[in-house]
Amino acid sequence: MTRPTPTPARSAPALPDDLDKLLRRMRLPYLRAAAPDVIATAKAQRWDPAEVLRVLINEEVIGRDAATRRMRRKTANFPTGKTLTTWRPDDSSIPAATQQALATLEWIGRAENLAVSGPSGTGKSHFVEALAHAAIEADLRVAWFTLETLTGTISRAKADGSTARTVTRICRADLIVVDDIGMLPAGQDAAEAFYRIVDAAYERRSIAVTSNIHPSGFDTLMPKTLATATVDRLLHHAHLITTQGDSHRLQQALTGKGVHALT
Repeated sequence: MTRPTPTPARSAPALPDDLDKLLRRMRLPYLRAAAPDVIATAKAQRWDPAEVLRVLINEEVIGRDAATRRMRRKTANFPTGKTLTTWRPDDSSIPAATQQALATLEWIGRAENLAVSGPSGTGKSHFVEALAHAAIEADLRVAWFTLETLTGTISRAKADGSTARTVTRICRADLIVVDDIGMLPAGQDAAEAFYRIVDAAYERRSIAVTSNIHPSGFDTLMPKTLATATVDRLLHHAHLITTQGDSHRLQQALTGKGVHALT
């Protein structure tokens, strides 16, 4: 049976006050917003009562799902909002088959990791952020950090004695991203913060990292003992990708595409 599609009726009558209050009390905002038009359409088209109920509940589910995605995008703290829609696969040195396989997000379901390394401006952060946005659209949770912001988060937690709770909260995310490792010096605190997250997430959650240095060289950025333990866990179940080529940002700048033309 084809489900009827609600069509807004002209000047659909408002809900009775008592029904409106009940829906508010039951916290059904999307059902309440849709109800006047759905009821008017149902009367005009003589819908089955069960279908009216189904459509109204579906409106609430759709609204709640959209609200959840908005909240998760905000909580993830993405840097730019770049998605797969803005990603240009033909401009990337990442093999097309690899891009397509990662975009399925099946690796996140298997708690596998992703390490993308390569020169600055070759699309590492853009691609990983695009995957992270896709993960939220797929009803997954994402936490986004740079190594600097992760270090700050763990350092504050150490100061107030909430390290374990903070690490647990971060690891509720299905995908944890640590972006731009190697762009700034990483000392003992950064190495410890990174290790804590990688260790807690090991074989339980997915971690994606981007860096201008291959993970095997992280011991040049941070204390060797912590770097070795971290990389061992990070790479055990990881997809390793190396980007190549010139900086896309520099190419756009040199061709005048990085700014709007002055008039």
